[in-house]
Amino acid sequence: MTQPTTNAARATGLLLAAGGGRRLGGRPKALLPHRGRPLVENAVRVLREGGCGTVYVVLGAAAEEVRARADLAGCVLIDNPDWSEGMGSSLRAGLEALGKAATEGGREGGDGGARAALVSLVDQPGIGAEAVARVLAAHRSGDSLAAASYDGKRGHPVLFGAERWADIAASATGDRGARAYLKAHEAEIALVECGDVAEPYDIDTEADLRRLQ
Repeated sequence: MTQPTTNAARATGLLLAAGGGRRLGGRPKALLPHRGRPLVENAVRVLREGGCGTVYVVLGAAAEEVRARADLAGCVLIDNPDWSEGMGSSLRAGLEALGKAATEGGREGGDGGARAALVSLVDQPGIGAEAVARVLAAHRSGDSLAAASYDGKRGHPVLFGAERWADIAASATGDRGARAYLKAHEAEIALVECGDVAEPYDIDTEADLRRLQ
């Protein structure tokens, strides 16, 4: 039987930052300028300030340039060679890496590592640390399933207990990410209202760039 836990440090941040910015003229989203630095740095900072003990970053488009230009010290960097297939491939790569680390930690005499993954997207700078902290607080057990909501509509970040990682990875395809899994398990999702502290807009088009400072 899964033992409850509310230890946020046992939750790992999983940042999906592999997108190539097709509708932005092929500019990788991780490298978009925000407050004088690459956007990926802001997303990592938010996860850390929100309470994630470790941050995994999935890279894809211009991965080597991202590594060279962004300060990602202390992060676990995952290269997704299939990033052009869509968000689903990045989610799979991240969850598989987390699962492998947990398994290896157990073999080495540890306690298996992270108990949950807090998934966020690099192109949502309107979502800050407060929203991350609220969703992390919904972590109760290995089969926890929680998501931020905005006026009742589900959005990011999303928290997946470790017992769900394999099934979520298996269902993640194309640009849908975990949508199919979440739809199938909708009744099990703990929705955490974050509309008073965050805005869930995406940076997808040239017009959206005005939201970056």
